[in-house]
Parts: sequence; structure tokens; C-alpha cells
Amino acid sequence: MTQRSWWNGAVIYHVYPRSFLDTDQDGVGDLCGISRQVPYLASLGVDALWLSPFFSSPMEDFGYDIRDHTAVDPLFGNSRDFEALIDTAHGHGLRVLIDYVPNHTASEHPWFQESRRGPGSHRRDWYTWRDPAPDGGPPNNWITLFGEPAWTRDTESGQYYLHSFLPSMPDLNWRNPAVRNAMFDVARYWLDRGVDGFRVDCAPLLAKDPELRDNPPAAAGTLAHHRPMGDYDSQQHLNDQSHPDIHEIYRDFRKLLDSYGDTSGERISLGEIHEYDWTAWSRYFGRDLDEIHLPLNFGLLQTRWQPQAVRELVQAVLGALPHGAVPTWVMGSHDDPRVASRVGTAQAPNAMMLLLTLPGTAILYNGDELGLPNADIAPADIRDPWGLRNPGLSRDPARSPMPWHDGPNAGFTAPGTRPWLPLTLPPGGTAAAQETDPRSLLSLTRTLLTLRRNHPALGTGTGTGTIEFLDGPTEVLAYTRSTPRQTGPEGQPLLVTLNLTDRAIHLGRLLAGRRWERHLTTIPAASPGAGSPVLAPNEGAIWKPRPPGPHQDASATSARSQC
Repeated sequence: MTQRSWWNGAVIYHVYPRSFLDTDQDGVGDLCGISRQVPYLASLGVDALWLSPFFSSPMEDFGYDIRDHTAVDPLFGNSRDFEALIDTAHGHGLRVLIDYVPNHTASEHPWFQESRRGPGSHRRDWYTWRDPAPDGGPPNNWITLFGEPAWTRDTESGQYYLHSFLPSMPDLNWRNPAVRNAMFDVARYWLDRGVDGFRVDCAPLLAKDPELRDNPPAAAGTLAHHRPMGDYDSQQHLNDQSHPDIHEIYRDFRKLLDSYGDTSGERISLGEIHEYDWTAWSRYFGRDLDEIHLPLNFGLLQTRWQPQAVRELVQAVLGALPHGAVPTWVMGSHDDPRVASRVGTAQAPNAMMLLLTLPGTAILYNGDELGLPNADIAPADIRDPWGLRNPGLSRDPARSPMPWHDGPNAGFTAPGTRPWLPLTLPPGGTAAAQETDPRSLLSLTRTLLTLRRNHPALGTGTGTGTIEFLDGPTEVLAYTRSTPRQTGPEGQPLLVTLNLTDRAIHLGRLLAGRRWERHLTTIPAASPGAGSPVLAPNEGAIWKPRPPGPHQDASATSARSQC
């Protein structure tokens, strides 16, 4: 059996730097703050951390508008701070992934400043410039993710330039080989400094229809995704993203990453792909698994928190995987409502148990291990440009600072310093409070990560864990995890049962045919006991086969039908 890649079955912890830990007392998190908390991440049991942008930026979209791809913004520190973070993380056995933002730059970027000089500029074609439509308006009907026209007229030349986000974030033209070479050089710069890979921002946007044809209107009652996005939902986004040419780009990017593989492991890519047609989503793996290593799957963020809906989503994703591909599960994100607010505080432990027992790689967003809910952001405190343009769609509530310990500002920043966003506390308390509480979500997360790392049935290490959903009470999501290659006690399956209601549920025949006992429960104080066939309200439980009793033959036990 060959050794599996480090990222296959890994748990990657997503750090939003602005909100992690502030060490220079300006109210904004920084790279030194992340370095200081690396021991916390290592003790949690994750395999890697991924950082949202920390690059030089005007910060009109909090770092996704990049002014210099190879410079650290002073808000977050400097290049020495980044190098120290890499060394600290690697010293604790953690990989480091960073955001790669290839679709656009800031309008302050030197490339765009040169492009804007006029049609004769040698960088004019680094961006998408077009003459007005016959009526003098934009070249087509495309709109931005913020719900505004995707074209802005330049008063000097009279032409329009394309931007998928704010007008201050012009789109790069990836059909120009010079752009591809320059952006690949950006990746090389960070790979040379020791990063272990990238999360590719808005991966489908790099290849648009070369003829710039209009998008058709959205069909009545349908959405390309499940979370409403305002005016953006008025179109079918067929021509402003995901042109078939995109796969050539990612095959070349994969070759670049593969060229950096060494004895420490592969350099990898995660792809932000908000695609809910799972066949279309799966194409980003490549026909020969030669494109994006881990196309991110956001289905769990959008699916109803109901057993059948979750089961159907997981089965659809797994059914769409190319042979040998590894699924990636995302339960929380800096762009979506918090897990604890989405499924409810009482169900947050079940969401964590689901995330960490599904086959494949998991993304854990900072604060979700504490059950951090959405922050209550007053209208006057909204900072998110999307939220300012689309009331009710602000991403700020999911970006509030981490609460580390009791005291002023919960340890995120110095007393007397105003955090960049208001703080909120989870019901279980700060990270320090949950450290010493064996019933806390933080303690449960650590226990789940230890079990995931050590039990072959969960598909980490060199095992190949499988999943089988079981029929039972309609209120319960139930499945087994097993590995056919292991024998003896280590090869025993695990049964996961998640009660997604606030009522006690009898599992009935679900436990028949094998003697099961609880190995782990989300709520020890309320659980009815190791062998009880009843799930307490909101209880999630992982079961293991009970050892044969004194009057029970072991071989007979193994011959019984499994759930």
C-alpha cells in the first residue's frame, strides 16, 4: 500500500487574519498573532492552516483587492513576520496555505495603472478593455457579484474595463500569455518562501466567453446556488465564468505546483468553486486528476439541516467524484453565516461531528470549534462592501474577532483598543474557558480530531474509509464508516448517529444485528448511557462494536450482518 498524500483526509484550519489575534494594538489581527496561536492550532489537531489575504492592498474589499501580490500589507506585519509564521507552523508540523487571487487586481496595482494609460500601453491587454455598445452603454449585460454593472467607463479613453467585483478591482485578462506568466511568477514567489499551496479565489472566473456574449436571464424560481445574492441572481452566469478554456489554465497551474514537490510533500491547490451542479463541479479535478487537487464543495453550507437533505447532498457529491478524487467538505466560511447560527447552537456539535467523520478532507473555519455565532453588527458598524450595497447580505457577522480569554476585548486586542468589528461570545465561553471544560465544543472538536487521526475507518493515514448510509428514524442521520483493508479491533467499523431534532429518538432496529456501544457523544451529561438505544435531544453519537461477552463467540459476532 502506498503512502497517501498529506492532504488526503487532512483537516485544514481557515484563518481570517483580520479577526484572529491583534498583537500591535490597532484593532486588526496580524501575522504575529497567528504565529502566537500556532501552538493552539497544533494542540487542536489540525494538519494545515490556510490564510485569507494579507497582501498589500487599499482594503476596499479587505485584501482581495491586491496592490502588490508579493508584499505583506503593513496592517498585518512584514515579510519577516510571514517567514517567522512559516517557520513556526512547520516547526509544529503544520502546513501553510495562502490565498491566491488570480482573477483581478486593485486599480492601484502598477499593472492596471500602466494599462490605463491608453490603448497604446504595453499592458492594455493585461485587462479587458472594450469600446462602448452602439447605444454608448457597457459592452454587454454582465453584472458583478455585488449586483452592479460589470463595466466601468474610463473617461480618458472612452473605453470600458471589466470587473467582476468593485470598479476598483479590474479583472485580469488570462487569455494574454503575459498575464499567465506574471501570475504564475506570483505563485513561484510564495512557493519559494515555503508555502505548501494555495486556495484559489473565485476559481471559475478566470476564463470568460471570448466573444463577451450576454448572460441570459435566470429562469423563474431557480438559482445557480442556494444562498440569495441579490441582483446577481437575476442572470444565468453562463458567459462570465467557467468557459471550457479554464481547464488548460489549471492543468498548467498543476504542473507548476507539481514541480515544487519534494520530500516534504506535494504543494497543492484548493479551488473556490460555487458550483452546485456536481457534475460541472467535478470537472475541476481534471480528466486525469491533473487540475485542482481539492475543488471546494460548499453544499453543506446551503443544504437544509435535515437528515434526508444532508444524506442526498453527500451522496450526490460522492457520486460525482472522478475515480481516485478526494472530496472536500466546508461547513463554515468567512463569506457565509456561522454554523452555530445556521443550524442552531444545540446542533453545532452535530455539525462538527458530521464534518469530521465524512470521508475526504475537511475545512474548519476559525471560531467554529468554539461554537461562535454570528455577531450582531449594527448598521453603522458594517464594513463589508457587499453588505453596504445589499442590506441583509453582509458577511461581517461571520468575521467577528476570536474570543481568546475573559477580560477586555476577550483577549483579541489590547484593552482600550476598538476591534475592527464588534466581538461576540459563544454560549460555551472563550477559548480559555472551553479548554478546561470537557463538555465544551472545543473539547469535542479535539476528541473528534484525535479519533479521525487514529481510527482507520475514518479514512485518514493510509486507510481508505468508506461510508454507507443507513435507514432508520427519519429524524436521524445515520451512517457507518469502515475500511475493508483492516482486520482485528482496528478494522472495526464505526456507526455515526446524529439526532437533528430537539426530541429524544429511539433508534429501533438501527442497532440490531450488532452489539453497539457509544464511543463518543456530543452531550455526555444528557446521554442515556453507553448501550442505550435512545438518542437524547440534539445528541450525536459515534458507536463502536461492543466486545464479545463471556457467553458470546467472537467468530459468531463477526459473522452477523452489519448495519
